[in-house]
Amino acid sequence: MCFENKTFRSLKVGDFMLKRITACLLTTAIIAGSAAIVSGCNTTSETADSSSQTTDSAKEESVDFKTADKVEDGAILQAFCWDFNTIKQSMADIAAAGFTAVQTSPINECLEGEDGGMNLYGDGKWYYHYQPTDFKIGNYQLGTRDEFKAMCEEADKYGIKVIVDVIANHTTPETSEVSQDLINAGGGSLETLYHKNNQYDLTDYSDRLACTTYKMGGLPDINTERPSFQDYFIDYINDCIECGADGFRYDTAKHIGLPDDPKEDDGFKNNFWERALGEMDNAENMFVYGEVLQGNNDRLADYIDEIGRTTSSTYGSKIRSALMIDSVDTSSVTDYWIGDAPANIVTWVESHDNYINDGTWSQLTKDQVILGWAIITARKDGTPLFFDRPYNSSETDEWGMNRIGTQGDDMYKDKRVSAVNFFRTAMNGEEENLVNPDMDSTILMIERGNKGAVIVNTSGEKEVNFETNLDDGTYVDRVDEKTEYIVKDGKMTCETPIKENSVVVLYNEGYTNYAECAQVGVADDTSFVFTDGDSVEVTLTCSNTDNATYSINGGKAVEYKNGDKVTVTADKEDNIGVLELNASNSKGVKTYERIEFE
Repeated sequence: MCFENKTFRSLKVGDFMLKRITACLLTTAIIAGSAAIVSGCNTTSETADSSSQTTDSAKEESVDFKTADKVEDGAILQAFCWDFNTIKQSMADIAAAGFTAVQTSPINECLEGEDGGMNLYGDGKWYYHYQPTDFKIGNYQLGTRDEFKAMCEEADKYGIKVIVDVIANHTTPETSEVSQDLINAGGGSLETLYHKNNQYDLTDYSDRLACTTYKMGGLPDINTERPSFQDYFIDYINDCIECGADGFRYDTAKHIGLPDDPKEDDGFKNNFWERALGEMDNAENMFVYGEVLQGNNDRLADYIDEIGRTTSSTYGSKIRSALMIDSVDTSSVTDYWIGDAPANIVTWVESHDNYINDGTWSQLTKDQVILGWAIITARKDGTPLFFDRPYNSSETDEWGMNRIGTQGDDMYKDKRVSAVNFFRTAMNGEEENLVNPDMDSTILMIERGNKGAVIVNTSGEKEVNFETNLDDGTYVDRVDEKTEYIVKDGKMTCETPIKENSVVVLYNEGYTNYAECAQVGVADDTSFVFTDGDSVEVTLTCSNTDNATYSINGGKAVEYKNGDKVTVTADKEDNIGVLELNASNSKGVKTYERIEFE
């Protein structure tokens, strides 16, 4: 989560075996943050031979969602600032949306900023959980160790892996808040906890000694080479694993030295990675990657060799740039910009770092983000990470509901997202072929062997008469579940043009027809700030259900119908109003949503 060569806004801105998971019938639905995003669980058909026509309506609907056995064969949802209980309650929906893993925000003890304020930005800040005070599980923003463990247990029921975002190389700048246990582990004093060069601010990222020992963004730099600190941190990692963690994202990994990097003269070795990874419990089954933002002398290939995987920040930038100009030419979206190890990266369209700092949150619509997601997820290499934007955010409102703890935007459940997620799992091991049909740079087709293809159209309607490697047969678009594409003798045709800003997902083998989720929510124009003293009127929405209920501030559940209005008032103790929505449909697929007002 480092922000390099940018202006800081704050101190911390900085195998193909498909596992059939019997879903508990609790599926969380997160409300739409934009009218442009149509949410809902993917409805698909049972496995069919690729040469045969499928009739989706005749297939039995399933609630046994498929996830990949390995994280790298699926997709990761970054549940940015969701607390443990919210992730737990949303677990069935995460599986229903086709994600194999969920990544938490940092779960370590952290600085309680601004008297415990819980705004993402304002009266509270998202970045406080990136300011460790100790390496023990639990903080005021996300929840307790017991709640984290319960969340992991729920994830296991759905075959969802849990990736924990961890910080190893810095603490909060409020050093008076650093725990004595951590200070003792660092040698007994703040001076020994940190590098000798911690007195200097990092400005030259090409200087490897400075990059790994200087203070970055005002954040004190821990001497990660000290054996006693390493012992302490490894205990933390293994406690996370004991509670159910399946992997880790190492924040600011570029600021921890590699074995042959220059060092301070303190008698220690640059062996943090050797110890942290080698002494990690169940290491062979852990999914671990490092955040290495690309730039001067980033040594990306060496970090991949040392850690196993890193991020690919330049590729994300290339994808965003392509989407901004409606050009997905293969020349701009094929190269991962990381050298010879494309399988060993985590890809994204956007991350929380760039969303918060480079301004692209206002330059990309949610539709464009989803188009980019279809590209990176349909591809063979890399492990895609979906950053879930804040709840009810938009191109003119960066923070939306602006609450830490609650779910993010409903875009992660968009049918285009879920369709391509399930496609990725089904296509595991198939080679890729990227092509611009008819040499049109506004449309991209990603073929996976001869079994399936994803088509992304960024601009204007497109008539379908494409050359293709797919096997002959009839393919139903797994997004709209009705449009048929005919492949015969290397040609793909369809009577219906492909619409602008759309994703088409075509495959038969490995396809399953899933029951549609119930939906609950509030109107798109809802204000999450009390407009009449300590109350606000809210219009409730629901679909695919006849038994939706609401409760306010933990009160009795009351039935409601689509369009009903309720008045949410502030709880007298914390001045926050909590609206909880529940529903289920005829298949027994349930949904839950929590919305907060202040």
